[in-house]
Amino acid sequence: MLGALNAITHELIMVTNDSYINAASVCELLRLIAALRLTVPITLILDNARYQKYDLVRDLAASLGIELLYLPAYSPNLNLIERLWKFVKKKCLYSIYYKDFEVFKHALSTCLGHTHTTHKIALDSLLSLRFQTFKHSQFVPL
Repeated sequence: MLGALNAITHELIMVTNDSYINAASVCELLRLIAALRLTVPITLILDNARYQKYDLVRDLAASLGIELLYLPAYSPNLNLIERLWKFVKKKCLYSIYYKDFEVFKHALSTCLGHTHTTHKIALDSLLSLRFQTFKHSQFVPL
């Protein structure tokens, strides 16, 4: 499962398959985002997965007018989609047994399908764009 979350509207765009996420999956996601025909600049925030940095991905993003912004390593708290995945894990994975893969997929799809209804209030708080900043930070050398 690979997803992109609109930081303002919290609309979720997903690419799913039964195998591995790879550069082709990222390209599929980029095409879905471009198909929205948004009239504002698009910046897709990514972690540093190797398949997200292939020339195939970068070239397609450039041709579609989508900026790719790679976050520093070990900073999932800066990526809103990671907050959504954490929420989904809490709702669908913690202490829950699924007898087969199809039931598991259905539970994930159902949870994600309720992001604008049942889970809207919880997610509006969780997916806030308010980040803590520090005006006068000091780094202590290690």
